[in-house]
Amino acid sequence: MRRVAQVIRVLPERLDEYRALHLDVPQPVLDRLRACHIANYSIHLLGDRLFAYFEYDGDDLAADLALMAADGPTQAWWRLTDPCQEPVAEAGAGEWWASMEQVFLME
Repeated sequence: MRRVAQVIRVLPERLDEYRALHLDVPQPVLDRLRACHIANYSIHLLGDRLFAYFEYDGDDLAADLALMAADGPTQAWWRLTDPCQEPVAEAGAGEWWASMEQVFLME
């Protein structure tokens, strides 16, 4: 199992909208996440930063993320959520949610 942590900036003027959207995430979006071997997915907020964490138990994260990006319901969801966000300064070229380095784990 692979642990993935990511960060992105939420636009302060769209925070209420972002919160409201996540009160009722469409079932097809949740189903696609599960089909892509993603579990224990959560998003947390601190100031204007969103921190996401999930566990991946598949064999090819890049391929599963590509399947997710090609999924119609997920694309529709992102059309709602993406305008609420912007990449952090630390994001790499073309990176929306910036990947974070794990520096400690206690199991």
